Amino acid sequence: MTFDLLVKNANLVDERTGIDIAVNGGRIVAVEAGISAEAARTIDAGGKLVTAPFIDIHFHMDATLSLGTPRLNRSGTLLEGIQLWSELKPLLTKEAVIERALRYCDLAVSQGLLAVRSHVDVCDDRLVGVEALLEVRDLVKDYLDLQLVAFPQDGLYRSATAENNLLRALDMGVDVVGGIPHFERTMEDGRLSVRALCEIAAERGLMVDLHCDETDDPLSRHIETLAYETQRLGLHGRVAGSHLTSMHSMDNYYVSKLLPLIAEAEIHCIPNPVANIVLQGRHDTYPKRRGMMRVPELMALGVNVAFGQDSCMDPWYPFGNADMLDVAHMAVHTGHMTSQDAVKACFRAITENAARAFGLEGYGVSPGCNADFVLLDARDAIEAVRLRASRLAVVRRGKVIAETSPRSTALLIEGRPASVKPWRYAPVEHSVS
Repeated sequence: MTFDLLVKNANLVDERTGIDIAVNGGRIVAVEAGISAEAARTIDAGGKLVTAPFIDIHFHMDATLSLGTPRLNRSGTLLEGIQLWSELKPLLTKEAVIERALRYCDLAVSQGLLAVRSHVDVCDDRLVGVEALLEVRDLVKDYLDLQLVAFPQDGLYRSATAENNLLRALDMGVDVVGGIPHFERTMEDGRLSVRALCEIAAERGLMVDLHCDETDDPLSRHIETLAYETQRLGLHGRVAGSHLTSMHSMDNYYVSKLLPLIAEAEIHCIPNPVANIVLQGRHDTYPKRRGMMRVPELMALGVNVAFGQDSCMDPWYPFGNADMLDVAHMAVHTGHMTSQDAVKACFRAITENAARAFGLEGYGVSPGCNADFVLLDARDAIEAVRLRASRLAVVRRGKVIAETSPRSTALLIEGRPASVKPWRYAPVEHSVS
């Protein structure tokens, strides 16, 4: 038998080593050691890690790469970012949004990021962003899965036309119902918006992903309402709460009640580590809050936690490079998740956990899955996070669509070896006598 692609001697995330991966017709047909067959192309992984592709479960593609237009966010705060976006929105053109989004998608693919859930603002009556990203979704479908969330950035009730525009966007083909309850005028309006948005999703058979409690206010508790509405409407497994940064400031006793409610409702929780720790705690002197939801505690309860990037060079965040390993690396530090098991959990949060929240079919490195995977310049998931490892090859439906040479540096030092490569180690188990 001849395969379209054969990857030899790979390490897998489940810690199997020396594994071969055979691909035909865009799907993985075998994952085992010692596959001997011809292939149109063979890649020697050389004992390096092959993983299913990275997924960004929370992003704003309508704003990406717009940094400096029409001005910079001088304070660096969330509220100035929202104000700046309101200044930029009337200036948007469909062509400009498409051009920036396509540039970003190319960057994403080079980083092994092959699925993105993007929120798109529906508070512009022209729905320019919606039209643009629906077109982009079609243009990139062969190499990237783009899922769109109808997002009323200015508030479902705070903006006079937001509710109608959200329904228009869903009728146009946007995939997911979004919202921002903490930005409504009152807590009660926020509660009512959660209820209304969940009812829209239930009626249409759609998923829900709300920007929820993205604030330092410990009394912002719309996630509790979201858990209740999920239970009431039977939306288990179809609902995500994004950000949830108020959880960082909440009373521990209240959290001891809240987290089991989230687990019971099967809500996906989506922190955005790089953006959350930059935008939250801005009103603090010292100590300064980190503004991350309680990731280890949620994971310990079996809640599906998936990390998002949120922004890349836009009104809220001046950095970013479509690298989900950067996101996991930040989460490790922010969440004090430096044990080996915790680092592996952070890697899962940018791969399989995110795929579950996305509802992505055919995901994984197993027979029958889509032949979408990434070869990293690392031996395992921990090393990948530590090094933010280079993507040596990115494969989509069995075709190599991006390649990078391994990193190395030549040193010009007399009398010593003249090359430097990433330092690697093998954990040693010590016996106690």
